[in-house]
Amino acid sequence: MAYDDSPYRRRNASTSDPTGHRQPGDTRYGDTRYGDARYPAAEPGRRGPAGYSTSSFSTVADFSAAGAATTADSAATGNSYAAADRPTRGSNTTRAATRHSRRRRASTALDDVFDDPYHGERGRDRLGVHLVWELILLLAVGGIGYLLYRVDPGLTSAGTRDPLLVYATGLGLFALAAGVTLRAGAPNLAIGPVAVAAALHFAENGDNGVVPVLVTGVIWAVVLGAGTALLVAGLQVPGWVGSLVAACVAVVFIQQRSGPVDLQGAFDPTGQAFVVFGGFVVLALLGGSLGTIKSIRRGVGRFRPVGDPADRRGGVAALVTSGAFILSMVFAVVGGVLLAAVGNGPVSPSVGLEWTAVAIGAALLGGTSVFGRRGGVFGTVLAVLGLTLFIRYAELRDLDIALYATGAVAVVAGLAVTRLVETFGRPRSTPVDDADEAHEAHEAEQTAGESTGEPEPVYYDGQPVGWSEPARAEAGWPSDPPTGGQQSWSASLPAQPAPARDRWDTSDNWGADDSWGTDGR
Repeated sequence: MAYDDSPYRRRNASTSDPTGHRQPGDTRYGDTRYGDARYPAAEPGRRGPAGYSTSSFSTVADFSAAGAATTADSAATGNSYAAADRPTRGSNTTRAATRHSRRRRASTALDDVFDDPYHGERGRDRLGVHLVWELILLLAVGGIGYLLYRVDPGLTSAGTRDPLLVYATGLGLFALAAGVTLRAGAPNLAIGPVAVAAALHFAENGDNGVVPVLVTGVIWAVVLGAGTALLVAGLQVPGWVGSLVAACVAVVFIQQRSGPVDLQGAFDPTGQAFVVFGGFVVLALLGGSLGTIKSIRRGVGRFRPVGDPADRRGGVAALVTSGAFILSMVFAVVGGVLLAAVGNGPVSPSVGLEWTAVAIGAALLGGTSVFGRRGGVFGTVLAVLGLTLFIRYAELRDLDIALYATGAVAVVAGLAVTRLVETFGRPRSTPVDDADEAHEAHEAEQTAGESTGEPEPVYYDGQPVGWSEPARAEAGWPSDPPTGGQQSWSASLPAQPAPARDRWDTSDNWGADDSWGTDGR
């Protein structure tokens, strides 16, 4: 039969009977090249000549050639594979590829993996923006110095230079006091009032010697700094709030004097002008250089918020911030004593807020971020020199520029520098980091959806289950059965009448009564 005539059966050479091998030239199966000498059969393990294969199925080499063609086409078109075959986000293929790409990171990038994101952005801050800005500051200082030299050619003489260096040292200590707390992420607003209080204390007790006065002032600075740190770090509140309390305490001490206080004693620091100024420069450069080390930079700036500002930053952040406040108060006391000693006049009992503005403005102009953590190396020294030369130039030219105005302009310019530092100084992100963040955000969305406990909607025939069609309500069809009274329908069926029997139906007779007498057989 036809369905028994299989093409895979053996046949004789002279007939179509299913016996024997197929002969050359047999066209029953569409292969006229079988047995042709022009098309030799392929050797075992090798493909035959081009254009002919002994099998109607593709071999492994066929798929390899197809894969090579696909790869070449992908290289030409830029499409690696079909969009339908692309792995979806969060699939095992994507995660495996991400892990493989992470293993190919450079060693410097691998070091950033160990950075705790809770302490700030992972990676090393870029210092190029600080170097560029410090070069601009150097040019500005040179320009102001040139203008001042034209007004006062005796600027390089000892009588003019030494007091200016001591004044710059006092102003520089104020800038260091502001910079150390800004780096810690807790700005100190009590720098000016504490400096004025220290200057008044030195003016009243200078005849006892500068060392006892400094020791007493440093002790009170440590106590005031510890109290401020206890308030700020203990309650984990912004630094400016706690330092405002310290400023009020210092103002109370200042307002106990009804007028200017004359200097007592004969301490003159101008004889050691280069020593004191060199000490300030060493402290500034040492702090800036240590700030370039990533671990120290991140450790000092731990108090800087990375998420909710109300979150506690931990014990290490509290300890570092406490040390920053204490050191800031000590710098303010020493700077106030130097300014009082170089002034050679009575000390006025002012509030001292103008010195706070100048100190914070100098630190910000030097490249220290108002948000904390980031800062330059030479910027503070250059900013202090520029402000000192400008204040001296304004005095010689009788410009009558208030110190409050100088501080305000310095703060505004420093805020602009902060924006540059935060924009171009943050760590450079990598494509893998961006992919990781996107993947983590996707997983967070999925986790948030699962945590709500709401089941996913089930759709039937394109509509969610439980969806009521408004057209039925408009047509007068009740969407729900009545809830009260007697229902208009019953679940039980009415009694059914017995089915009528066909009089010609003899099925029972054939089964129950043998009319033909077959039982007797």
